[in-house]
Amino acid sequence: MDHDTQTETEDDYSDVAATFGDRVTAARTALGMTQSQLARRLGIKHETLVKWEDDRSEPRANRLQMLAGILNVSIIWLMSGTGEGGPNYEQDNDEPLMLEEILTEMRTIREIQLTLHARLGKLEKQLRGAMG
Repeated sequence: MDHDTQTETEDDYSDVAATFGDRVTAARTALGMTQSQLARRLGIKHETLVKWEDDRSEPRANRLQMLAGILNVSIIWLMSGTGEGGPNYEQDNDEPLMLEEILTEMRTIREIQLTLHARLGKLEKQLRGAMG
């Protein structure tokens, strides 16, 4: 099936049974974006996005953060489907974000950064070993 022309309806999505791929698809279609458009904005191959939406693979931390930003959803919602910040979430501009939500998002970002830092350290160590 050509995933770019596939259309999903709001009825096809259920928070209870949704997978990571389902949430990516729901957020993308809520924005009226095709898979090719999203892949281009993320700087990835179309096939990579298809694998994410089909739950055959998941993005690395840096792409996950970028994906959430482009789709205008929270990382926590994208990863777990819990909390506010999904594609139908519309915050009233007069209502400030709850401090706990902000702190939770900041912790998630910090964890992603620490993971990336550790991976970078391992790669640097491998590179030095190969050169030495």
